[in-house]
Amino acid sequence: MKTLLCFGTRPEAIKMAPVISALKNNHLDYEVCVTGQHREMLDQVLEFFEIKPDYDLNLMQKEQSLNSLSALILEKTNVVLKEAKPDLILVQGDTTSAFIAALAAFNRGIKVGHIEAGLRTQNLQSPFPEEANRQLLSRIADFHFVPTHSNKVNLLKEGVSVDKIFITGNTVIDALKMAEKKLNSGFENDELIKLKKLLIKNKETLLVTGHRRESFKSGLGEICKGLREFAERNDVQIIFPVHLNPEVRRKVFKILDNHPNIHLIEPVSYPSFVWLMMQASVIISDSGGVQEEAPSLKKPVLVTREFTEREETVIAGFSTLVGTSGEMLLKKLKGILENPPNFTGVQNPYGNGTAAQKIVEIIKYQNV
Repeated sequence: MKTLLCFGTRPEAIKMAPVISALKNNHLDYEVCVTGQHREMLDQVLEFFEIKPDYDLNLMQKEQSLNSLSALILEKTNVVLKEAKPDLILVQGDTTSAFIAALAAFNRGIKVGHIEAGLRTQNLQSPFPEEANRQLLSRIADFHFVPTHSNKVNLLKEGVSVDKIFITGNTVIDALKMAEKKLNSGFENDELIKLKKLLIKNKETLLVTGHRRESFKSGLGEICKGLREFAERNDVQIIFPVHLNPEVRRKVFKILDNHPNIHLIEPVSYPSFVWLMMQASVIISDSGGVQEEAPSLKKPVLVTREFTEREETVIAGFSTLVGTSGEMLLKKLKGILENPPNFTGVQNPYGNGTAAQKIVEIIKYQNV
């Protein structure tokens, strides 16, 4: 059996890296195809995890639309599938690259395995277009690798056969443990050295990320205004690796630039971001991956979204939904810094870092 792993963004690469490692360690036949729309950020992850793609479609274009990107992925992935002739394609998450690559495989009669299946908000506009991508993907996938029991329940409600659903945990925890091991073994680069010099040790560190399309109109601006106000405190420092999306950058720099307690920096490599999470007192983010990783580091997350498909972290107390209200953000930030949560003994609902090996074991014994 031959497996093709297809992905295009940095988060996908991070979560696929442990699966690639597990396939290699189990001596299984596989190839890697990257669509490449997150060019710089993707390459950083590939280098860190020592992944050499067999196919690189390099589809990144300036300010490309979802429709043009989708058309390119469908066309170029079809060529790869024709040449590679895999028995199974593995895609991850809910990106456009994941859904369209899966669609290309489905159209050619190739089995589809969906890693991180079963996440739902039931609101097609939040997150957009990810919620639609994941729901559509579930209609054509043959194997659904879900992080948690509640994800399995979501799929069962939609009529997915129980024998095609496998609870594995989330591979992002595997990747996090791989990164922690490297960092604790003395891994360092110029970027990490600069970050260590940038942060002041006796200040509370607020790590911020933001990239969701549904926040572009007004939500991101409101969050930035709240952060600007909170930065007036002398005991805090805000560090914000700003996403490369032009709309995100315009809004963030307009509101948050030129403040002594706010550091707007370029997107950092994966190991640097893991290190920043380790230093943070609180993380403010609309990222799904951050919501999954933070519990393993015992860090609270203020989720700047109206909905989350990672409800398990809210239930466990690690995440709090603040929406896109600057006022709510200020209130929750103040509360966390005055009364830091105690996560001693609370386990990460997304597993302990064995998801990739579980997925590979399932693949080995399936009749693909």
